[in-house]
Amino acid sequence: MKRNELIQVTQYLKKFKAVSSIGRVDDSIIKIVFDKGEVLFFDMKRGDSHIFKKDEYRRAKVYNAPFDVVLYKRFNRSSIISLDVSEGNRILRMSVNSNSSYKAQTTTLQFEFTGRNTNAIVLDDNDIVLEALRHIDSSVSYRSIKVGEHLEELPVREFEEKPSNIGEDIEVYLHNEYTKRAQIKLNQIKNQRLILLQKKIDKLQKLLNKLDNEEELLAKSEKLNFWGTLVLSNLHLVKAYQQEIELKDFEGNLVKIVVPKEARTPSEIGNILFDSSKKLKRKAKSLYKERENLNEKIDFYKKMQSAIESASDESEINILLPRQRHSKKTKKLQVSYESFFIEGFKVMLGKNEKGNIELLKEAKKRDIWLHIKDIPSSHVIIRTDKDTVPQSVLNFAAKLCVDFSVTSKSSYLVDYTQRRNVKIRDGANVNYVDYKTLHVDKD
Repeated sequence: MKRNELIQVTQYLKKFKAVSSIGRVDDSIIKIVFDKGEVLFFDMKRGDSHIFKKDEYRRAKVYNAPFDVVLYKRFNRSSIISLDVSEGNRILRMSVNSNSSYKAQTTTLQFEFTGRNTNAIVLDDNDIVLEALRHIDSSVSYRSIKVGEHLEELPVREFEEKPSNIGEDIEVYLHNEYTKRAQIKLNQIKNQRLILLQKKIDKLQKLLNKLDNEEELLAKSEKLNFWGTLVLSNLHLVKAYQQEIELKDFEGNLVKIVVPKEARTPSEIGNILFDSSKKLKRKAKSLYKERENLNEKIDFYKKMQSAIESASDESEINILLPRQRHSKKTKKLQVSYESFFIEGFKVMLGKNEKGNIELLKEAKKRDIWLHIKDIPSSHVIIRTDKDTVPQSVLNFAAKLCVDFSVTSKSSYLVDYTQRRNVKIRDGANVNYVDYKTLHVDKD
């Protein structure tokens, strides 16, 4: 963000007298609700930090890091003392008095729009660091940012910038700051996630293609069983340690039998052949389950691809398929249902009948249950923990229910009610009462 633009935006911010609420809605985005319900977002991403306005920004999770705790404690319901841009720097300092403390506490939130060193730092009235979005060690930079240490000022510099293109309407500019980046970024993130999903689909498809043919396995099982029967019926003709033996079947036809290498006696030959036959038969019977499991996963990922392709903003994609974290511990994908997190609420989606049944059993009485009206669909559960579920979460859960249940582009009605109002009839078939209905357009 250019310094001259920051100065103009700060002049606009000076009309606000208080901070109603504050908190992160993404890893590097801080949402501030000022008095009169005005909402601004401070994107402190390295290399592209800026301030923007947006009508709605879905929060994937609740942030409870030390930075978030201090931010809430010091700035939630606070009175603004001053808003200034530091001389010779792209730094916005917002100082407040906390209204939640019996004793007035002056705290400064310092937004540093400084390229790769971009940061948001909470300071006390002596510029001692209380917390920071990014902690910086002295081994990494000459200017360390550590809790309890005095924050060193950045050196003053001169800025050679082109005139600002903000114009007279600051709010239009702040909206444009989001929209001009949003579509480019949205397409980039969509492509990244779609490529990741396609890799998963390709991997599963390879496993599916490698599966043995059930009919061939059963045919081989029958042959081994037949060989075993012949051997045990003709033990007096079989010699130990033969690699191949020839015996006549019950119709007088000559049959060549390959002797298992591990067999030491004629009776062992027959027993090993029988055991091998049984294993092949069991494998053939279990293959359909493995095939079904792989097909269900492929189908789920394809529906995920479709949902991501239709996503309207980055936050929606991050809820559907969160950014991957580098960790030594790897969590296996649940076979029966998938979990999503939005605004601190856990939303669970049944991926098959087994998953729907599990959700119905695991859900608590006050959890919210959703299902498409009058047609088969995935069951969706919103874990409430006795909290009131916002309409935005209900709408998103209903959209999930539609996106992962049907492929036809149309309008759908999604019923929802508390789990206590849902009675299981058979399997995942239910009756329910005292419900409300949401309208979802799939386009």
